[in-house]
Amino acid sequence: MTQGFRLDSGMPPGPRISAGVLRDLARLFLKLGTVGFGGPAAHIALMEDEVVRRRGWLSRERFLDLLGATNLIPGPNSTEMAIHVGNERAGWRGLIVAGTSFITPAFLVVLACAWAYTRYGTLPAAEGVLRGVKPVIIAIVLQALWGLGRTATRTRTLAGVGFVSLAAAAAGVHELALIFGAGALLALVAWARLGTGRSLPNGIFGIPLGAAALASTAAGAAPFGLTSLFLAFLKIGSVLFGSGYVLLAFLRADLVVRRGWLTEGQLLDAVAVGQITPGPVFTTATFVGYLLGGMLGAAAATIGIFLPAFVFVALSGPLVPRIRRSPVAGAFLDGVNVASIALMALVTVQLARAAIVDPWTAAIAAVSAVLLLRFRASPAWLVPAAGLLGLVLPR
Repeated sequence: MTQGFRLDSGMPPGPRISAGVLRDLARLFLKLGTVGFGGPAAHIALMEDEVVRRRGWLSRERFLDLLGATNLIPGPNSTEMAIHVGNERAGWRGLIVAGTSFITPAFLVVLACAWAYTRYGTLPAAEGVLRGVKPVIIAIVLQALWGLGRTATRTRTLAGVGFVSLAAAAAGVHELALIFGAGALLALVAWARLGTGRSLPNGIFGIPLGAAALASTAAGAAPFGLTSLFLAFLKIGSVLFGSGYVLLAFLRADLVVRRGWLTEGQLLDAVAVGQITPGPVFTTATFVGYLLGGMLGAAAATIGIFLPAFVFVALSGPLVPRIRRSPVAGAFLDGVNVASIALMALVTVQLARAAIVDPWTAAIAAVSAVLLLRFRASPAWLVPAAGLLGLVLPR
């Protein structure tokens, strides 16, 4: 019989389809890792454009649920979103392919910067490129906020929680308090409407997040070595919530103050490289690792800081549908989603202040917004085009 088999090869179609899916994942996330300037908010906006709008791999609701899930576990949010998308498309193989593809371009770029830094003592000039790129990033994030925000605030209650979360974030309330507070508030509302004594699922995602701190026991004070370097970054990747600025605080406390492996100046240069290069900001670890241990040090630090993200996503991903099926836990996830969008909106305002600094950058942002929202232009060519434009703009 030939049904279910390819006549030209005699092999079942499954493996070929899976290989094609993996290739598509690799191509997409290699591209996003290459053009993904602007930090997590911009990365997530780029993913939403490609995964939801252009390819239709995920619904906007599913994308929001996964975004909410990334905010409940430690680690780099945009990398975890890439890993989630890979897991949704092709299981554990997709999880590995999407995550490593997203990280690899940034790893290579930061590695080159670290080599230049150790050889010449300075960082490659990038101000002109970033001057053109940053306004485009603002437009890309605004496009994502428009789509995701309408989905996240689909009821008056959700919209109200979103506005309160935005105001609280602007007032300086910690992002974790906002995310869990919004989720808990809506979960209580749902519980009250059900009129039952049912309680929230223990641990929501079934992950005892405090257990991540177990990694910290492995990274006590010790002389420098590749193993101790790996364990130091494994600890940071296992317990760190928040932005790249939170990463700066962790690195300073552990590597400058306690271990004395870096100077203050070296640390600031490492964080600057993570900010001005595409891809996840956590590739700051690559720079630090190269300064301390060359190529092997860069590999050890990078694997250490990103490995927990793969583990946490693999554990939490399968539980998201169960949470969505529960009225109370689903309401909790709705609250997390709307608070995440509020935080993303505030970050966009903060980024815009730094990106739009003169009439030229304002014009780039405005034209980019029109091209994205009206003509559905691809960020994949907008970002490099703006970078080239930034090099020739008058100062």
